[in-house]
Amino acid sequence: MDSTIVSATAAVLGSLVGGSATVATAEPVGFSTFPPVRATPAPQSPSNGDVSLTTWPPASANVRRMETPQTIGVIGAGTMGAGIAQGCVVAGISVVMIDVDEERIARARNAISDGIERILTKAAAPAGDRGAALDRLRGTTDYEALRGCDFIIEAATESEALKIAILQRIDAVAPHGGIVATNTSSISISRLAATAKLPNAFVGMHFFNPVAAMHLVEVVRGPQTDDATVDAAVALAKRLGKTAVVVKDAPGFVVNRLLCPMLNEAALAYSEGIATASDIDEAMKLGCNHPIGPLALCDLIGLDVVLAVMRVFHHDLDDPKYRPAPLLEEMVAAGNLGRKSGRGFYAYEGAK
Repeated sequence: MDSTIVSATAAVLGSLVGGSATVATAEPVGFSTFPPVRATPAPQSPSNGDVSLTTWPPASANVRRMETPQTIGVIGAGTMGAGIAQGCVVAGISVVMIDVDEERIARARNAISDGIERILTKAAAPAGDRGAALDRLRGTTDYEALRGCDFIIEAATESEALKIAILQRIDAVAPHGGIVATNTSSISISRLAATAKLPNAFVGMHFFNPVAAMHLVEVVRGPQTDDATVDAAVALAKRLGKTAVVVKDAPGFVVNRLLCPMLNEAALAYSEGIATASDIDEAMKLGCNHPIGPLALCDLIGLDVVLAVMRVFHHDLDDPKYRPAPLLEEMVAAGNLGRKSGRGFYAYEGAK
C-alpha cells in the first residue's frame, strides 16, 4: 500500500502499496460524510486471549514500551513509508527511514519536505519549523541504524515474502523491549508474527493513503500481541493525530473487508454491461452519498492493489463470493492500473 487506499477514501487500500514516494496532502475525500452522523460506541478493552505471554518480555520491557517513543524506525521510503515518516517528524518524533538505495530515500525526503511545507504554510507556522522537522529525519540503507529506535514500523511493498525477510533483518538489530509494527492491509498478522523474535511485541498498524490526510489507523492485534503493545500502538496513532480502531487479525481487517468486495462488484457490474463506468459511479455517489464512485476509486487506488486484496480474500476465506472479477485480472495483465498508469476504467491526461 507503499504497499498500498486513497485520498479518495479508498485511501483505504493505499496502505498496501509501496511505490512512489509522493506524499499527498490534499483534504481527504474518504467516506467522511457517510453516514452523515458518526456513531460513538462505548469504549471496549480488547481481550488479550489465552495465548498472551505474561512472563516475557520482563515487566521492565513493557514499561519501556508504554512510554512515548523518542525515535521511530520506518522501513520503506515509498508512498506509505514516506507518509508515516512525515507524520512522525511533524509530531516531534525523530525518524530513521530505511530503503534499499539512496535514490529512493532522496525522493522520499524531497516529498516529505514539500509535504511539511504545505502543512506549515496552511498552519501559518514559522519558517524555521520546516527545517526543524526535517532535521528529525535520517535516511539510510543500513539496518544497524535501527538499534536506537524504540518503535519500528515496516512499510514495504505488500509482499508477504518481502515483509518476512525485512522483519528478520529488523529482529537482528531491534533493541530489547521495543515494538515492531507492520503496515499491511491484507497480509495475516498471525503469519508475520510467527516469524518474529517476540510475537507479543508485534502488532499491525494499517495506515491509509495518503497518510497526511487520512485520519484512521487500524491497530491489528495478533493472537500473541500483548496489551502493552496494543496500547503503545494506539498511543502512537493518537500522537500522530489519528483515530485508532483496534481490530483482530482477519483478512482485510474492517475497512478493506467491506470496501474491496464493493469495488470488485462494481467491476463485475461494468463488465456485464449493466451501466457505463460513469453511470455506475454517479449512481453510487448520488444514491449512497459516497464522495467518489467505486470505479473511479479503483483507478485511484490502483487496479493491481484491488486485485491483490481480492486474491487474498479469495484464498484466505475460501469463499467464491470473493473471487476477483475477471475484468480486473484482464486490465491488470494489460497494464491498465488506473491513474498511475494513465488508464484504467477511465483515461487520464498524460497517459503512458
